[in-house]
Amino acid sequence: MIKAELHFHQTTTLTPEQYIAGLTDFGPGRSQIFEKSADDYLKVHHLGRFEADVTEGSGGIWERLHYDWSDPNHVVLTTTDSNTWGGASGHTYNFTRRPDGATDIDVVVVREGKTFKGSMLALVLRTIGKSVLETAFQKSVKAIEARNTTAGRPVRAAM
Repeated sequence: MIKAELHFHQTTTLTPEQYIAGLTDFGPGRSQIFEKSADDYLKVHHLGRFEADVTEGSGGIWERLHYDWSDPNHVVLTTTDSNTWGGASGHTYNFTRRPDGATDIDVVVVREGKTFKGSMLALVLRTIGKSVLETAFQKSVKAIEARNTTAGRPVRAAM
């Protein structure tokens, strides 16, 4: 099957804890932060202190993900089931605190098609489709920043 491995980078005013709080908020309105996670697909199977088992998706594509945020600088989402993705599919987020108070977020998204449709989508992502996921990631950072801003000032999570 065809596999796409995509790397994205964003610098933000958010702390790693603030981004992780947004990433792991599985409540209603999730699609306002993560456009590829429609509310009608969202199902939380298990939610623990530092891990979750969640099904999400949109547009006819769904995946069940195991979220692990036990390391505050490294979050891993592993695809455990999907109608499209298999193999090594998932997302890995690495957070680096900068001396100026900002945070660098580096994300690796792996999409390995397990069906013909998945393979074709992975091929598109490896070529012209990468910008779609990169834009979605940038929008998620901006949405979480906006949620963590009061009166124009960033709100910092306690360290």
